[in-house]
Amino acid sequence: MTRRQDESLYIVPEHARDLLAGRCPDPFSILGRHNAGKVDIIRAFYPDAAKVRLVVERPRSAPAERAMRQIDDTGLYIGTVPQGARYHFRVTWADAVEEAADPYSFGPVIDEHDLRLFAEGRSFHADAMLGAHPVTLHGVDGVLFAVWAPNALRVSVIGDFNIWDGRRHSMRLRHTAGIWEIFLPGISPGERYKFEIMAKNETLLPQKADPFARFSERPPATASIVTSGVRYAWDDDAWMDTRGARQAPGSSISIYEVHIASWRRPGGDPDRTATWGDLTRELIPYVTQAGFTHIELLPIMEHPFGGSWGYQSLGLFAPSARHGTPAEFAAFMNACHAAGLGVILDWVPAHFPNDVHGLACFDGTALFEHSDPREGIHRDWNTLIYNFGRHEVREFLISSALMWLQHYHVDGLRVDAVASMLYRDYSRQEGDWVPNIHGGRENLEAVSFIRELTDAISREVPDAVIIAEESTAWPGVTRATSEGGLGFSFKWNMGWMHDTLSFIQRDPLWRGHHLSEILFGMHYGFSERFVLSLSHDEVTHGKGSLIARMPGDHWQKHASLRSYLAFMWCHPGKKLLFMGCELAQAHEWNHDGEVDWAATGDPLKAGMQVLVRDLNRTMRLYPALHELDCDPAGFSWLIGDDVSNAVFAWIRFAVSGSPVVIVWNTTPVIRENYWTGLPSGGYWHEILNTDAGIYGGSNVGNGGGVNAQSRPAHGQDWSCELTLPPLAVIVLSSARTEV
Repeated sequence: MTRRQDESLYIVPEHARDLLAGRCPDPFSILGRHNAGKVDIIRAFYPDAAKVRLVVERPRSAPAERAMRQIDDTGLYIGTVPQGARYHFRVTWADAVEEAADPYSFGPVIDEHDLRLFAEGRSFHADAMLGAHPVTLHGVDGVLFAVWAPNALRVSVIGDFNIWDGRRHSMRLRHTAGIWEIFLPGISPGERYKFEIMAKNETLLPQKADPFARFSERPPATASIVTSGVRYAWDDDAWMDTRGARQAPGSSISIYEVHIASWRRPGGDPDRTATWGDLTRELIPYVTQAGFTHIELLPIMEHPFGGSWGYQSLGLFAPSARHGTPAEFAAFMNACHAAGLGVILDWVPAHFPNDVHGLACFDGTALFEHSDPREGIHRDWNTLIYNFGRHEVREFLISSALMWLQHYHVDGLRVDAVASMLYRDYSRQEGDWVPNIHGGRENLEAVSFIRELTDAISREVPDAVIIAEESTAWPGVTRATSEGGLGFSFKWNMGWMHDTLSFIQRDPLWRGHHLSEILFGMHYGFSERFVLSLSHDEVTHGKGSLIARMPGDHWQKHASLRSYLAFMWCHPGKKLLFMGCELAQAHEWNHDGEVDWAATGDPLKAGMQVLVRDLNRTMRLYPALHELDCDPAGFSWLIGDDVSNAVFAWIRFAVSGSPVVIVWNTTPVIRENYWTGLPSGGYWHEILNTDAGIYGGSNVGNGGGVNAQSRPAHGQDWSCELTLPPLAVIVLSSARTEV
């Protein structure tokens, strides 16, 4: 090769100036290996390096090392290697020497077929493609980074490995799907990273966390963290094989709702937050001893603001670093299953926060959100609303849901704020919303997304449950999508909660005039498959605690709450109770505090704990209290019109067990010689009495049970004469099962 020919190898491509200026959309066209006959031209970009040398790897001899020529102090280095030779760089910095493989020597990594599926809206495991994935390419270990940013001019991955310099590792755009990718050799799990994105107008955006990151720094830090691709070694086969039956509509389901940070502060230190290890040691035995079947966790997906309780999530694929690593969360899940506990996660597709490191204006455009504030801003929370009309956004959300259910063996999702998704005018004034294509208020794109979501879960994880927090009368929330419904497994019964809380807060003197607040729920009680919920929302925002809302003196307050919880447990529907309510916590929930564990020094509060345990066990042991929760054949009123005594009575039926009769005296007056109908003769055991001394009651009752008499009453051929304790529920069964 002549000197002139040799010099021609060092001519810089015309468009390299864009690379040097940090606005090059196609760095692979300049950097990496480019053939020039018998040699390959190697170009590398290492701004601020002292020198860069090429190390040519030779199979039968020692590597050959040669200097690379820097072009005009630009940081662009050029050298040559024999055609097809393997090589790497030795980079000398001011304070270190780095051995580095060339990321620009690798061709496209993501399969074109996968890109097409994503572009067409058919990739519901997009997290397997996007994000940061440790892989080995051509014998070289590293991490494949990929991010969806179709409107960006340039995207780079930045981190400690390149001193957060966005000029160093610009990515390749895969035009099929608007996805940018790069394989970085030598990167390993534990590395922090973000994406540096330049908008089309050459504006450099705030550094962005990875939307598909599996782990992140602990807030307030915001970097994403590369995680290992090794899957957790599960040993929960026994649970997974049976959970479908455990979560069926006819099963006994009782859910303990938990905000992890404020359940228990380790060592009583208000500045500490429980880890997954702490929760394995303390929460799991507590919940199992209390008889609950499931734990529901307020959102654990990574979120920047702790005061949002997790409901302003940004890291929809990452368990919050506040509590430990992804592997530690998986171990917690495994331990729950070993203890016979299911786990439901709150999951929020209704909105997301506008933090600059997050999804907002991700590539310089409204990518995940709507650009029109009448569609894209949630007025209640000053957050952004996902654009459910974009199939890439739907894939992002559905991939998140499936990831929790499949990768972490989560048993169900509770979908937050469904009503806000269903209606375009939700919490908006006239003129502040955009009608649908038919001129209506229904959000057709959100409805389509929800059906796509529930269908995907039903298809891929059929034994998981998906629960809607839906506060309106939208028809068919729990009806199959094939029948025109939304496809949820269960729906929170918000109407029941509002009406019955209104009733129980009344002075007992006036309760008889408001029986409809209890009765009305059964007019629609089987229109959906319901969960009865006394959630975190009922003990915050100035509402006070449940016990504080009960009328009367200290004893009467606890008696009323005991009877109300028993009414709930004996009413059709699955059960959910927020932490602290099981011990009649006196103060309103404070997310910066913890459950008032010292309260159990009060015998009435300790008794409430025992009652909740016994309610859970009684419901589990007596099929009539759960088997036909979602079937009108499982319920019949006996007494619902006793205005003067304010007493209710009803029957619960079962397919595989005896009926159960429940009688509720909502006043503080003992009712002697009170007759109620029974569905059969014989001896009826008093299997639960909320006035029992063990619960803090006055021990008024029926001596363990009563004999039925052949005296028709309340539409039944049999009846019995009862003593009704004050402010109490008694439960009768003709078949005794030891609790």
